[in-house]
Order: sequence, then structure tokens, then C-alpha cells
Amino acid sequence: MALSREQIAMRVAQEFKDGSYINLGIGIPTLAANYVPQGITVMLQSENGLLGMGPYPTEEQVDADMINAGKETVTASTGASIFSSAESFAMIRGGHVDITVLGAFEVDQNGNIASWMIPGKLVKGMGGAMDLVAGAKNIIVTMTHADKHGNSKLLEQCTLPLTGVNCINRIITDLAMLEIRDNAFHLLERAPGVSVEEIKQKTAGKLIVEGDIPEMQF
Repeated sequence: MALSREQIAMRVAQEFKDGSYINLGIGIPTLAANYVPQGITVMLQSENGLLGMGPYPTEEQVDADMINAGKETVTASTGASIFSSAESFAMIRGGHVDITVLGAFEVDQNGNIASWMIPGKLVKGMGGAMDLVAGAKNIIVTMTHADKHGNSKLLEQCTLPLTGVNCINRIITDLAMLEIRDNAFHLLERAPGVSVEEIKQKTAGKLIVEGDIPEMQF
């Protein structure tokens, strides 16, 4: 079975390391704030100026003035700080973010990512993705493996305007976790019940499968 959005976020959170500064993008990445593993401390950054983002609020905790970059209400964790977006981007551009998790329309086997526009469609703005893929040390993409028409989003070469070049480290999709190295996708894990053959069929780029591929554990 393909993973749900929440399950993708849960698997992403397993990649978090104690003491890391982590930026969470709009969509699936922000859900990871609810699944930070017990026993570790991380500081989640929102590019609109919050360092120390906590889980989504309960109904009693909702504060309309406390929002993330996606305009969703959030909570602040112990030790959080609030500052201007200019200072937030200085943090990003200065290389002080250890991990960024973001969505994408396409990624390719060379580590390129297209995430900010589809020609001919309305673009609200490019957001901070271009800064994040250039400034963060480790970049993880969350996405569906194929589009709604069944076309692969893991390509030999991106077809849409690029957000960043040769920058993606790992991808967690609804079918698998993959690592990009040596100009190829390397299959590391598969979603429970998903076969390696299905992943091969839905990966248009070069895919390397070595040995038995374990199922993800939650």
C-alpha cells in the first residue's frame, strides 16, 4: 500500500538528528513537526521567522498570530525565538540550517529539483526554496512517486524550470525512500506491501536496486 501523507511525514522525521536545525516546507514536510522521535531535541525553523516550531495546535492552543510559512497556525516549543523574515533568510543563506524538507514537482537522477512553477499556471511566488536548496547541508524531498496520471516524477532529467541543481540527497515518496548518488536513484526502502517491481515501473530515471530492499518501519 502507498504511504499516506502522514506516514511520509513520520518516515521523514526518523531522519532527524539530535541537535539539528531543520526547515520544514509547505505541505507534507510541515506534518513532520508532529512526529519528532522521542529522546531527541531539534529546532524546527519556519522561513517566515520562527525557530523552535512545535506540533500543530489543539483547538485550545490555536493562536491566529502564530503561523508558519504556509499560513497554518502552529505552536512554539520551549526555547523558541521569533524574528524577521530577513533574519530568517540570513540564517538560511548563511548555511546554518542542517536539514531542509520540501516538496517537489520533479526530481532527477542528477540531484536536480523542480518545485516552484509549472509554465502556464498561476505562480503565487517562488518562496524560499531556492535559498534553502542552496544553503542547507542536507536536503530531503517528500512527494508522490507519480503524478495523478501515473507519470513518474523521478526522471532522467527534469522538464520543468529548476529550483536547484545537483543538490538533492534523499527522496521519500509514497512508495519508497531513495538516495541520489553517482547520477542514479538508489532504492533504500520500500513502503509496506509495495513491490520493488512497482517502484521500478514508476521510476523513469536510472534506478539502482542492490540486494533485498527492506520495508519501512514505523
